[in-house]
Amino acid sequence: MNKIVDNNLDIKNDRVLVDFSASWCGPCKMLSLVLDKVEDEKLIDIYKIDIDENDKLADEYKIYSVPTLIIFENKKEVKRISGYMSFDELKGWLEDEK
Repeated sequence: MNKIVDNNLDIKNDRVLVDFSASWCGPCKMLSLVLDKVEDEKLIDIYKIDIDENDKLADEYKIYSVPTLIIFENKKEVKRISGYMSFDELKGWLEDEK
């Protein structure tokens, strides 16, 4: 998982998942385990952003709750979701083209 620091989100790939989370957030910690499995299966490149360390990015992307996941395609946001998801739920959300 790529960790973002210094409020700089420089997306290099065509399609990435960005995880906005916080170290004090219980659901974020649970989702982190699910994201590890997503990463192990190489379903999508993942960037992790701690909202407390990167408050400008959190403001820029209007993050009001954590965890929030955003998919970017060609550097543009295409969809987002907030809250914990199981691996199967997350995999389905990633594969859903809506």
